[in-house]
Amino acid sequence: METETATRWLTEAEQCTWRTHLDVSRLLMHQLEKDLQPFGLTNNDYEILVNLSESEGHRMRMSDLATSTLQSKSRLSHQITRMETAGLVVRVNCESDRRGLYAVLTDGGMELMQKVAPHHVASVRRHFIDLLPPEALAALRASLGPVANHLRDERGKA
Repeated sequence: METETATRWLTEAEQCTWRTHLDVSRLLMHQLEKDLQPFGLTNNDYEILVNLSESEGHRMRMSDLATSTLQSKSRLSHQITRMETAGLVVRVNCESDRRGLYAVLTDGGMELMQKVAPHHVASVRRHFIDLLPPEALAALRASLGPVANHLRDERGKA
């Protein structure tokens, strides 16, 4: 029979930190998405464009892109369909695996990425980076690194 352990409730300081993190995460992503709207993009669209633009040959297997963007294969497929309609990406069959597909960035998708990237970076700076001194950014990076690594490891177990 398992013994229950007592719940380790958050202290007031821990609760404040947690809720501040949630607020910043939601508010920042909302603002970044709002700043992408004039370009007809969502945060998901932009993340896919970034992944493809930084990949060899501007292409990724759909399964790898789903993993990279933390989307289900079904959700990514719908997202890619919308992006295909907009002329930003195409799907190409994988020569080595007949069931596999690549998402490939089109010339139009790359042109849009090059147009949007400077605006997105300016938005990230305006709403996050430039609000923190360099030592706070370094401390944040050091503090969040172990959390990100833990969550990547947990994801790999699923």
